[in-house]
Formats: sequence, structure tokens, C-alpha cells
Amino acid sequence: MQLTRFTDLGLRAMMLLAAAEQDGRRVTTGAIASSVAASEHHIAKAVSRLVDLGLVNSQRGRRGGLSLTDAGRQASVGWLIRELEGDNEVVECAGDNPCPLLAACRLRRALADAKEAFYAELDRHVVSDLVRGTQIPLLQITTLPRTSTEEQLSPTERTDS
Repeated sequence: MQLTRFTDLGLRAMMLLAAAEQDGRRVTTGAIASSVAASEHHIAKAVSRLVDLGLVNSQRGRRGGLSLTDAGRQASVGWLIRELEGDNEVVECAGDNPCPLLAACRLRRALADAKEAFYAELDRHVVSDLVRGTQIPLLQITTLPRTSTEEQLSPTERTDS
């Protein structure tokens, strides 16, 4: 089974957000796009879907960015893929041009069982499991740590300016 590019980008965005969260940072759509070598437009579409699913918070403005919600931290990878892919059959047997073997075919059931086994394995994992204890390289993402000390400093007192 091969995932669509949309689902791939959605999973990568979730992993990068989980990794950035370990460091207490918010990231932008542009930073994710740079990190996964994808267009910002494609990442924005995937992130929009993740926001609609309640997995990602999106905040505009100077202190804005993206972060995982509690639901995003707890969602299983299998559930996430089902939501991003849609729960379609592995092979389209019916439709406009139905397969002539449909009435006696056992392949359709075998593929459906295999797909469920695939999802069942992925249901055992949440996104944070995929990044826990690893150092996922985030391409020099230019995000500022969210610290109360930094918010109190004037722009001329900051060391990162």
C-alpha cells in the first residue's frame, strides 16, 4: 500500500511539530516546507486538514506558528492515515468499469484484511512515539523559544538579534 503525497506531508508535519514541541518551539508552515523539501502551498493544505481534524493549533501574528493539540499528541498514526487518505479500498473492483472477476474473486477480501492489519499495526503508535528519543534534523528553523524571559526583554537586549 502506498500513501499519497498529501498523507506523507501531513505525517511529516506532525512529526516535525512533535519534535519541535520537545524543544518548546512553535514552527511555521514555511519552516516545515523547507524541512521536508515541499512547497509551502502543499504543506499549507496538509496543515489546514490537520487543523480541521483538531490535531494542530495555528496562531497568526508575530508570536504565531503551529503546535500540536492534546488530540494531536494522542492520535494514533493509523487513525491519522485513515483520516488523511480516506478509507478507500486498496484496489477499485467496482465503479464505472467493474472487474469481470468480481463475483468469484477472493483477492478483494484478502486485500481488505491486509489493509486492516496495516492500520492495526499503525494504531499501536502515536506521532510522539515516532520522534521520542531521536534528534530529527529541523533545517535551521528560525523560530524563537517560548520563554517568559525573552518576552520581557526589549529587542536590543536579546542575544539572538
